[in-house]
Amino acid sequence: MTIFQRLIALFFLLLAPVSGAAQELTISTVTRVPFSMERDGEQTGFSMDLWKALADDLGWDYRIDRVDNFSDMLNAVETNSSDAAVANISITASRELVMDFSQPIFEAGLQIMAPADGGSISIWSAIMSKDLLIAIAAAFAILFGGGMLMWHFERRHQPYFDLSAREAMFPSFWWALNLVVNGGFEERQPRSPLGRLFGVFLVISSLFVVSIFVAKITAVLTVDAIQSNVTGLNDLYGKSIGTVQTSTAADFLRRREFDFSGYANPTELIEAFERRDIDAVVFDAPILAYYVNNEGRGDARLVGKIFVPENYGILLPSGSALAEPINQSLLKLRENGTYDTIYRKWFGAR
Repeated sequence: MTIFQRLIALFFLLLAPVSGAAQELTISTVTRVPFSMERDGEQTGFSMDLWKALADDLGWDYRIDRVDNFSDMLNAVETNSSDAAVANISITASRELVMDFSQPIFEAGLQIMAPADGGSISIWSAIMSKDLLIAIAAAFAILFGGGMLMWHFERRHQPYFDLSAREAMFPSFWWALNLVVNGGFEERQPRSPLGRLFGVFLVISSLFVVSIFVAKITAVLTVDAIQSNVTGLNDLYGKSIGTVQTSTAADFLRRREFDFSGYANPTELIEAFERRDIDAVVFDAPILAYYVNNEGRGDARLVGKIFVPENYGILLPSGSALAEPINQSLLKLRENGTYDTIYRKWFGAR
C-alpha cells in the first residue's frame, strides 16, 4: 500500500466516528400519559421532553417510533431495531440482564387507585342483594301463610273473611301485613277461639319479625360497605383488581397471589375502572396520580402510600455506546436546572 493510499484510509477512519455521530437515531416509545404521548402531532410528555433536552444538549438527530404496546418497545431495543426507548420504563434486574439502562430519570413506585366514594353501597343495592331478597321472599311467604290460616279460622265468624279461598288470598295477606306493621284492625279482631289465639301469636311474633328484618338490612349495608372499601394492600384480597398485564405491577400482584384482570394498556385499564368493572387499580403511582388530578373528574382517589419503589430509566441495547454520553448529559441537565423545569411542568413542585 502506497503512502497516498494509507493517508486516504486514515482519513476515512477519522471521518467514520463523525459520520456515526451525525446518524439519525431511532427512539422507540409507547403512549403512557403523562410520560409519553402525541398531541396535535407533537411528541410530548415528561420523558419525551427530557429526551428532547438531552438530544439537543448532545446535538443528536433522532426520529420517534411510537409502537402500540410496551412489549413491542422493549423488543425493539433488545433486538437492536431501536437505539433507545423512552417512556416510563422501570429499571428491573430481568431487563438489565439483556439490555442496559441509563441512570434513573424518575423515582416512582406502585400505588392503588379506588373509587372516590370508597365503594359505598346504596339502600337499593342492599335490597337487591341475594341474602336480603331471600329474607324478603320468606317474609312474604310467612305473611301470606299466616293470613290464609287466619281466613281458615275466621271465615265463618266475620264478613271480612267470608270469601272463597281464591278471593281471600289478598284480603288475608293484607290483614296479616297490617297486623305486623300496625298491630291489626280494631274492627276485624279475631272472633273464633283459634283465631284469637293465633292472632296473639302473630302480634308477638311480628315484633321479632320486624326487628330481624331491620337488622338484616343494617347488616347487609354494613358488611358490603366494609367489604367494598379499600384502604390498603390487605383490603385488595377478595376484590376485583386491574392492572396492565405486562408490567411490574402485574409481577408484584402475582408474587402476592392476588387475583387480577390484566389489560393491554393503561387506556383500557382506566376505561374498565370508569365502568366499575374492577374495584381497584394497581399501577405506576405517577400515572395514577396524573389521572386522579387531571382526568378523574373527582371519581377516583389514591389509596395509601407508594409501595415497591422503582426507578425509570432510558432503555438501551446491551453494550450501547450511547450510555455514557446520555448519563453525562442527564447529570448536566440536573445541575443546570433543566430537569427540574421539566418535572414541574408535568408534576408540579417536588
